[in-house]
Amino acid sequence: MSLRLQVSLNGARGAAEGAAVPLSPGDLAESALGAVAAGAVEVLVHPRTPCGRESLSPRVVGPLLEALRGAGVSVPLSVCAGIAAEPDPAGRLERVRSWRVLPDRAAVHFAEPGAAELARVLLARGVAVDAVVALSGAPEEGAMAATGCASGAAGSGAAGSGAAGFGALARFLASRVPESAGRARVRPAVELAVVPAAAGPAVVAGLVAALRRPAVGPLLLYGREAAAWPVLRLAVRWGADARIGLGDVLRLPDGRPAGSNAALVAAAHEVVGAGAGTTGGGAFRW
Repeated sequence: MSLRLQVSLNGARGAAEGAAVPLSPGDLAESALGAVAAGAVEVLVHPRTPCGRESLSPRVVGPLLEALRGAGVSVPLSVCAGIAAEPDPAGRLERVRSWRVLPDRAAVHFAEPGAAELARVLLARGVAVDAVVALSGAPEEGAMAATGCASGAAGSGAAGSGAAGFGALARFLASRVPESAGRARVRPAVELAVVPAAAGPAVVAGLVAALRRPAVGPLLLYGREAAAWPVLRLAVRWGADARIGLGDVLRLPDGRPAGSNAALVAAAHEVVGAGAGTTGGGAFRW
C-alpha cells in the first residue's frame, strides 16, 4: 500500500527540545530536503521570527518559503495559520491578506475563533486549506450524532461532554467551506490524541460517515507524541493521508530518539512496508 505522507518539520517545538529540531530557515530547508528524499510528499512548517516566536508576518513567511523553494524543495509547502502565531482573528486575516509569497496549503484549526473566515480568505488567495480538528478522546454516541456521524449527514450541534474536539468537527461541517471551495482544495486534518485498540476503527468509521460527501477531499490523520505511531498505522489501514515529523514526535517506533525528520519519514515507510496497512478498513477515497 502506498503512503501519502506530510512531514511536520518543527511544530511548536523550540531549541530546548533537542538539536534535531530545525529552527532557522537554512536548517528547515536542509531538513525538508532530507525528508522529501526519504519519501515525504508535503512539508508543513511553523514560521518563526529569529527569536523563535511563531509568526504569520509576510516578513517571516515569505523569506522562509523562498528559502525552502530556493533550496530545491519542490513538493507542496504548508504553513500553520494558528492562534499561536497571531492570537487575534482579525489580525490573522490581515496577515494572510498581506502575504506576498504564498504557500501551497495552510493549516486552519477549526477549534479556534474565526477559522471559517480565515479558511475562506486563504482559499480566495489560492491557498488550499487543511481543516484541522483535534479530538482529545474517543467519541461518545451523543457527540458522534452531533456531527452527523451516525447518519453520514452534516451536523450543526455542539459536541457532547467527554468528546472534546467534536464541536470543532461539527463547526467545520456546518461551515460549508468545502462546498464553496471545491473538493481538491479543502482537506480535513484530524488529530487523534488517543487510539485504543478496540475503539480506533470505530473512530475512523465515524469520521468516514461524517465526511463522506463529494465536496470533501481525502482525510489526513495524525497523532502527536505517544499517539503518533498508532495513528499513522491507523491512517495507513484506512488509506488516509498521514503525517509524521519532529513537530509531532521525537522518537522512532522502537523508542529510540529520532535524529532527523528524514529518519522519521523513512521509519513511516518501513511501517507500511511491514504490512501495517493490509488488514481491513478499505481505502478512504471517493
